[in-house]
Amino acid sequence: MPKVSSVIVPYASYLRVYEPLAAFPEPERGQWERYARRPHRPSYQDELRRSLADLLPTPPVPVPVHESGDAFVTEVDGAPYICPWRTRLRGWQALGELAEELPGPVLDAVLPPVVRRQATQDYERWLEDNPDARPWIRTATWQVPLNWFVLVSDDERRYEKGTGEVPPMLRYRTPMVQARRRTARALRTLKEAIDEGPLIDGLVDVGRWLEEFHPRSLVELDYGGLVHVLPAAELDGDHSAADVAEGIEALRLGDGATAGEAYGRLVERWRAVRGRRSAN
Repeated sequence: MPKVSSVIVPYASYLRVYEPLAAFPEPERGQWERYARRPHRPSYQDELRRSLADLLPTPPVPVPVHESGDAFVTEVDGAPYICPWRTRLRGWQALGELAEELPGPVLDAVLPPVVRRQATQDYERWLEDNPDARPWIRTATWQVPLNWFVLVSDDERRYEKGTGEVPPMLRYRTPMVQARRRTARALRTLKEAIDEGPLIDGLVDVGRWLEEFHPRSLVELDYGGLVHVLPAAELDGDHSAADVAEGIEALRLGDGATAGEAYGRLVERWRAVRGRRSAN
Protein backbone atom coordinates (compact mmCIF):
# COMPACT_ATOMS: atom_id res chain seq x y z
CA MET A 1 0.00 0.00 0.00
CA PRO A 2 1.31 3.51 -0.79
CA LYS A 3 2.58 5.48 2.16
CA VAL A 4 0.48 8.35 3.41
CA SER A 5 1.60 11.08 5.75
CA SER A 6 0.79 10.48 9.40
CA VAL A 7 -0.53 14.04 9.60
CA ILE A 8 -3.60 14.56 7.44
CA VAL A 9 -5.44 17.87 7.49
CA PRO A 10 -8.68 17.91 5.50
CA TYR A 11 -10.35 21.29 5.80
CA ALA A 12 -13.77 19.80 6.45
CA SER A 13 -16.39 19.85 9.19
CA TYR A 14 -18.64 16.96 10.21
CA LEU A 15 -22.17 16.38 11.45
CA ARG A 16 -22.40 12.96 13.10
CA VAL A 17 -25.15 10.88 14.68
CA TYR A 18 -24.30 8.35 17.39
CA GLU A 19 -27.04 5.77 17.91
CA PRO A 20 -27.59 3.51 20.95
CA LEU A 21 -27.11 -0.21 20.44
CA ALA A 22 -30.89 -0.67 20.57
CA ALA A 23 -31.15 1.12 17.21
CA PHE A 24 -29.35 -1.68 15.39
CA PRO A 25 -30.99 -4.99 14.48
CA GLU A 26 -29.33 -8.29 15.20
CA PRO A 27 -26.79 -9.55 14.27
CA GLU A 28 -25.40 -6.04 13.65
CA ARG A 29 -26.16 -5.02 17.24
CA GLY A 30 -23.98 -7.79 18.60
CA GLN A 31 -21.19 -6.88 16.20
CA TRP A 32 -21.16 -3.27 17.37
CA GLU A 33 -21.38 -4.32 21.02
CA ARG A 34 -18.23 -6.41 20.60
CA TYR A 35 -16.59 -3.63 18.57
CA ALA A 36 -17.24 -1.08 21.36
CA ARG A 37 -15.37 -3.31 23.83
CA ARG A 38 -12.22 -3.39 21.71
CA PRO A 39 -9.32 -1.67 23.52
CA HIS A 40 -7.98 -0.12 20.32
CA ARG A 41 -10.19 1.32 17.58
CA PRO A 42 -9.33 3.35 14.46
CA SER A 43 -9.38 7.11 14.89
CA TYR A 44 -10.61 10.06 12.87
CA GLN A 45 -7.17 10.33 11.26
CA ASP A 46 -7.19 6.62 10.39
CA GLU A 47 -10.43 7.03 8.45
CA LEU A 48 -8.94 9.88 6.42
CA ARG A 49 -5.65 8.06 5.88
CA ARG A 50 -7.44 5.07 4.36
CA SER A 51 -9.51 7.27 2.06
CA LEU A 52 -6.48 9.18 0.80
CA ALA A 53 -4.56 5.95 0.20
CA ASP A 54 -7.23 4.90 -2.30
CA LEU A 55 -6.63 8.05 -4.35
CA LEU A 56 -2.92 7.42 -4.85
CA PRO A 57 -3.02 4.43 -7.27
CA THR A 58 -3.42 4.90 -11.02
CA PRO A 59 -6.27 4.88 -11.81
CA PRO A 60 -7.52 6.13 -8.44
CA VAL A 61 -10.12 4.26 -6.39
CA PRO A 62 -12.76 6.94 -5.67
CA VAL A 63 -14.97 4.62 -3.61
CA PRO A 64 -13.82 1.73 -1.39
CA VAL A 65 -14.46 -1.70 -2.87
CA HIS A 66 -15.90 -2.94 0.43
CA GLU A 67 -17.91 -1.10 3.07
CA SER A 68 -16.04 -0.18 6.24
CA GLY A 69 -16.78 -2.16 9.37
CA ASP A 70 -15.46 0.61 11.62
CA ALA A 71 -17.25 3.26 13.63
CA PHE A 72 -16.74 6.11 16.07
CA VAL A 73 -17.81 5.15 19.59
CA THR A 74 -18.74 7.27 22.57
CA GLU A 75 -20.28 6.42 25.92
CA VAL A 76 -23.13 7.91 27.94
CA ASP A 77 -23.56 6.60 31.49
CA GLY A 78 -21.48 3.59 30.54
CA ALA A 79 -23.59 2.68 27.50
CA PRO A 80 -21.93 2.73 24.05
CA TYR A 81 -23.25 4.89 21.23
CA ILE A 82 -22.20 4.02 17.69
CA CYS A 83 -21.55 6.18 14.62
CA PRO A 84 -20.70 3.83 11.71
CA TRP A 85 -18.24 5.24 9.18
CA ARG A 86 -20.00 3.86 6.08
CA THR A 87 -17.14 5.21 3.97
CA ARG A 88 -18.30 3.44 0.80
CA LEU A 89 -21.75 5.01 0.87
CA ARG A 90 -20.31 8.42 1.75
CA GLY A 91 -17.76 8.07 -1.03
CA TRP A 92 -20.48 7.50 -3.60
CA GLN A 93 -22.45 10.48 -2.34
CA ALA A 94 -19.40 12.75 -2.26
CA LEU A 95 -18.52 11.70 -5.79
CA GLY A 96 -21.90 12.94 -6.95
CA GLU A 97 -21.20 16.36 -5.40
CA LEU A 98 -17.75 16.83 -6.96
CA ALA A 99 -19.15 18.24 -10.20
CA GLU A 100 -20.42 21.23 -8.19
CA GLU A 101 -17.09 21.68 -6.41
CA LEU A 102 -14.52 21.40 -9.23
CA PRO A 103 -14.25 22.74 -12.81
CA GLY A 104 -14.66 20.05 -15.47
CA PRO A 105 -10.98 19.86 -16.56
CA VAL A 106 -9.80 19.63 -12.94
CA LEU A 107 -12.37 16.96 -12.13
CA ASP A 108 -11.33 14.91 -15.17
CA ALA A 109 -7.69 15.14 -14.14
CA VAL A 110 -8.39 14.05 -10.57
CA LEU A 111 -10.93 11.35 -11.43
CA PRO A 112 -11.13 10.36 -15.12
CA PRO A 113 -14.67 10.12 -16.58
CA VAL A 114 -14.42 6.35 -17.01
CA VAL A 115 -13.67 5.96 -13.29
CA ARG A 116 -16.62 8.17 -12.33
CA ARG A 117 -19.00 6.36 -14.67
CA GLN A 118 -18.07 2.99 -13.22
CA ALA A 119 -18.54 4.27 -9.66
CA THR A 120 -21.94 5.73 -10.57
CA GLN A 121 -23.08 2.45 -12.10
CA ASP A 122 -21.91 0.54 -9.02
CA TYR A 123 -23.85 2.95 -6.78
CA GLU A 124 -27.04 2.61 -8.81
CA ARG A 125 -26.87 -1.19 -8.62
CA TRP A 126 -26.17 -1.05 -4.88
CA LEU A 127 -29.14 1.27 -4.27
CA GLU A 128 -31.50 -1.23 -5.84
CA ASP A 129 -30.75 -3.58 -2.93
CA ASN A 130 -30.37 -0.81 -0.30
CA PRO A 131 -33.00 1.86 -1.09
CA ASP A 132 -33.23 3.13 2.50
CA ALA A 133 -29.48 3.53 3.10
CA ARG A 134 -28.34 6.74 4.76
CA PRO A 135 -25.01 7.86 6.23
CA TRP A 136 -24.44 8.58 9.91
CA ILE A 137 -21.95 11.31 8.96
CA ARG A 138 -22.32 14.45 6.84
CA THR A 139 -19.31 16.42 5.61
CA ALA A 140 -18.83 20.02 4.48
CA THR A 141 -15.56 21.41 3.08
CA TRP A 142 -14.17 24.82 4.10
CA GLN A 143 -17.27 25.71 6.11
CA VAL A 144 -19.82 24.67 8.68
CA PRO A 145 -23.26 25.03 7.06
CA LEU A 146 -25.29 27.58 9.01
CA ASN A 147 -28.25 25.21 9.31
CA TRP A 148 -26.07 22.82 11.34
CA PHE A 149 -25.73 25.44 14.08
CA VAL A 150 -29.50 25.43 14.55
CA LEU A 151 -29.24 21.93 16.02
CA VAL A 152 -26.96 22.91 18.91
CA SER A 153 -26.65 25.62 21.54
CA ASP A 154 -23.72 27.69 22.72
CA ASP A 155 -23.67 26.03 26.15
CA GLU A 156 -22.97 22.70 24.42
CA ARG A 157 -19.85 24.15 22.82
CA ARG A 158 -16.52 22.55 23.76
CA TYR A 159 -13.29 24.19 22.63
CA GLU A 160 -9.79 22.94 23.44
CA LYS A 161 -6.78 24.86 22.14
CA GLY A 162 -4.56 21.80 22.00
CA THR A 163 -1.02 21.48 23.28
CA GLY A 164 2.05 19.82 21.81
CA GLU A 165 0.96 16.75 19.87
CA VAL A 166 -2.67 17.11 20.96
CA PRO A 167 -4.55 18.94 18.19
CA PRO A 168 -7.13 21.66 18.89
CA MET A 169 -10.80 20.75 18.90
CA LEU A 170 -14.09 22.63 18.59
CA ARG A 171 -17.19 20.51 18.93
CA TYR A 172 -20.84 20.57 19.98
CA ARG A 173 -22.85 17.55 21.13
CA THR A 174 -26.58 17.44 21.89
CA PRO A 175 -29.36 14.87 22.43
CA MET A 176 -31.36 14.03 19.31
CA VAL A 177 -34.59 15.23 20.90
CA GLN A 178 -33.08 18.70 21.39
CA ALA A 179 -31.74 18.83 17.83
CA ARG A 180 -35.15 17.94 16.40
CA ARG A 181 -36.96 20.42 18.65
CA ARG A 182 -34.62 23.27 17.68
CA THR A 183 -34.98 22.41 14.00
CA ALA A 184 -38.79 22.46 14.18
CA ARG A 185 -38.87 25.77 16.08
CA ALA A 186 -36.42 27.42 13.71
CA LEU A 187 -38.34 26.26 10.66
CA ARG A 188 -41.59 27.74 12.02
CA THR A 189 -39.92 31.07 12.70
CA LEU A 190 -38.07 31.25 9.39
CA LYS A 191 -41.10 30.31 7.30
CA GLU A 192 -43.16 33.00 9.02
CA ALA A 193 -40.43 35.61 8.61
CA ILE A 194 -38.82 34.98 5.22
CA ASP A 195 -40.98 32.30 3.56
CA GLU A 196 -38.15 30.66 1.58
CA GLY A 197 -34.39 30.61 1.15
CA PRO A 198 -31.28 28.41 1.39
CA LEU A 199 -31.33 28.32 5.21
CA ILE A 200 -34.87 26.93 5.16
CA ASP A 201 -34.03 24.43 2.43
CA GLY A 202 -30.98 23.26 4.36
CA LEU A 203 -32.96 22.91 7.59
CA VAL A 204 -35.69 20.88 5.89
CA ASP A 205 -33.05 18.57 4.47
CA VAL A 206 -31.16 18.07 7.73
CA GLY A 207 -34.44 17.69 9.64
CA ARG A 208 -35.52 14.83 7.40
CA TRP A 209 -32.12 13.22 7.87
CA LEU A 210 -32.41 13.40 11.68
CA GLU A 211 -35.79 11.67 11.55
CA GLU A 212 -34.05 8.57 10.19
CA PHE A 213 -32.34 7.87 13.52
CA HIS A 214 -33.24 6.54 16.96
CA PRO A 215 -34.79 9.24 19.21
CA ARG A 216 -32.19 8.59 21.93
CA SER A 217 -29.29 9.27 19.58
CA LEU A 218 -26.66 11.99 20.01
CA VAL A 219 -25.90 14.65 17.41
CA GLU A 220 -22.36 15.98 17.12
CA LEU A 221 -21.14 19.01 15.18
CA ASP A 222 -17.36 18.85 14.79
CA TYR A 223 -15.18 21.55 13.21
CA GLY A 224 -12.84 18.75 12.16
CA GLY A 225 -9.89 19.95 10.08
CA LEU A 226 -11.04 23.58 10.12
CA VAL A 227 -9.33 23.98 13.50
CA HIS A 228 -5.97 23.58 11.72
CA VAL A 229 -6.51 26.49 9.35
CA LEU A 230 -8.16 29.01 11.70
CA PRO A 231 -6.12 31.01 14.24
CA ALA A 232 -6.72 30.19 17.90
CA ALA A 233 -8.13 33.67 18.54
CA GLU A 234 -10.76 33.18 15.84
CA LEU A 235 -11.74 29.77 17.15
CA ASP A 236 -11.92 31.09 20.70
CA GLY A 237 -14.23 33.89 19.60
CA ASP A 238 -16.36 31.76 17.30
CA HIS A 239 -19.82 31.43 18.84
CA SER A 240 -21.72 30.78 15.64
CA ALA A 241 -24.40 28.70 17.37
CA ALA A 242 -25.15 31.64 19.66
CA ASP A 243 -25.31 34.01 16.66
CA VAL A 244 -27.73 31.70 14.83
CA ALA A 245 -29.94 31.34 17.92
CA GLU A 246 -29.92 35.11 18.47
CA GLY A 247 -30.88 35.78 14.86
CA ILE A 248 -33.75 33.30 14.86
CA GLU A 249 -35.10 34.57 18.18
CA ALA A 250 -34.93 38.14 16.89
CA LEU A 251 -36.92 37.11 13.81
CA ARG A 252 -39.51 35.48 16.05
CA LEU A 253 -39.89 38.75 17.97
CA GLY A 254 -40.03 40.81 14.78
CA ASP A 255 -36.70 42.51 15.51
CA GLY A 256 -35.23 42.67 12.01
CA ALA A 257 -32.31 44.90 13.01
CA THR A 258 -30.94 42.49 15.61
CA ALA A 259 -31.51 39.54 13.28
CA GLY A 260 -29.59 41.37 10.54
CA GLU A 261 -26.66 42.07 12.86
CA ALA A 262 -26.42 38.41 13.91
CA TYR A 263 -26.62 37.25 10.31
CA GLY A 264 -23.98 39.79 9.30
CA ARG A 265 -21.54 38.42 11.88
CA LEU A 266 -22.09 34.89 10.58
CA VAL A 267 -21.69 35.83 6.93
CA GLU A 268 -18.50 37.76 7.56
CA ARG A 269 -16.98 35.01 9.70
CA TRP A 270 -17.65 32.21 7.23
CA ARG A 271 -16.82 34.29 4.16
CA ALA A 272 -13.37 34.77 5.65
CA VAL A 273 -13.02 31.01 6.21
CA ARG A 274 -14.02 30.18 2.64
CA GLY A 275 -11.64 32.87 1.41
CA ARG A 276 -8.75 30.82 2.78
CA ARG A 277 -9.69 28.10 0.30
CA SER A 278 -8.69 30.36 -2.58
CA ALA A 279 -5.51 31.36 -0.79
CA ASN A 280 -4.57 27.65 -0.58
